[in-house]
Amino acid sequence: MNPLLSAEQAVLGSVLLDPGQLSHLDWLAPDHFYRPVHRALFAALRKLRDDGHPALAEESVPLSWVTDAVAEASTHVRGLTAVYAHTLISACPRPAHAPVYGRMVLEGAIHRSITEHAIRLHQTARADALQGEVKGTLHYTDVLTGVLSDLAQRWGTEPRPVAPATPPATAPATPPPVRADQVAEDERFLLAILAEQPKAMDEVVGWLRPGDFADPAHGQLYRCLGALHHRGEPIDRITLLWEAQRRGLLADNTLSSDQLTAICDDVGPGSAEWLGELVIRSSVTRTAATSARAIRALAENDALAPGQLINHALHALGPLDEVRTRWQAANGRPAPPPTAPTPSPNGPPPAQAHAALARSTPRPVSPPSARPGSAPTPAAARPPSRGHI
Repeated sequence: MNPLLSAEQAVLGSVLLDPGQLSHLDWLAPDHFYRPVHRALFAALRKLRDDGHPALAEESVPLSWVTDAVAEASTHVRGLTAVYAHTLISACPRPAHAPVYGRMVLEGAIHRSITEHAIRLHQTARADALQGEVKGTLHYTDVLTGVLSDLAQRWGTEPRPVAPATPPATAPATPPPVRADQVAEDERFLLAILAEQPKAMDEVVGWLRPGDFADPAHGQLYRCLGALHHRGEPIDRITLLWEAQRRGLLADNTLSSDQLTAICDDVGPGSAEWLGELVIRSSVTRTAATSARAIRALAENDALAPGQLINHALHALGPLDEVRTRWQAANGRPAPPPTAPTPSPNGPPPAQAHAALARSTPRPVSPPSARPGSAPTPAAARPPSRGHI
């Protein structure tokens, strides 16, 4: 028999045998039960208790406690009979263990609730990606965060992001981005403008990161642009090709000179800031879908304790929170104040320090090996690449 079903039957059976057990289950709600008939019966038992049923004042539980509970629950659900109520009573080994049975029910509800909200976030992110929007995605991100905080309070744990020891083994493979062709075209057009317009990097360098590009090759090319901009070197198709070669992108076939030439030849009139907003908007929905899939995989792992599940789910939302903050900055919304100290007069100019963000990771608190999109190995550490000019 399913352990969750057994726990639901046991907690109801314990309350039918001993109405006083309800005083130990105030933290358990009817919607924590999976079966509708169990939800209705638990709600009916609590209503009888709140209405002052005579059974609460008697030493031995009268039959009316069971029959009245069945009658009250039957007004909200079909198919409930007194026979099933007695089945629940027989399914309870010890009425005094009601709080333990209730914890099992709550644990199942936590897994189920997180799964449902992760699915909703994933569906909304995919729908927003099709429409080029992020409003629904951000709304359901807030909903999921609130649900995690509420469940943590009910479980009696402090909600805090904690990385799982190992990635979820059941996480499905990442599907191709929604509107992949349009997204790739926007990215190529943006890179062409950044390569051909000297001041274009100033419009996006403060909030756009290499990881925001759906195509990894485009992200690496943007990293090269950020490096040139950071060093204050001229940016054009020749210097960009040279930087790509220095970073080994031509040697390992991440890019080819023909690809780079095609991107630069595709330049036309356009705004780097506007195109950058399109790219980061796509990054928001794509990151939300990835986070939602990871959370769903965690929630479907029945071996994961509720406290761990909640904390791991909050950790999975971390990348989404980070890209959301940058999306807000790109749209002129207030962003959190910088935590870095003000550069000293002898340090790098503020503009260069700001530009360096285009080729650095936005989460310095993580170990280098765990940072997605961390800077590639310096060219000096690679074998020199010859014949690619």
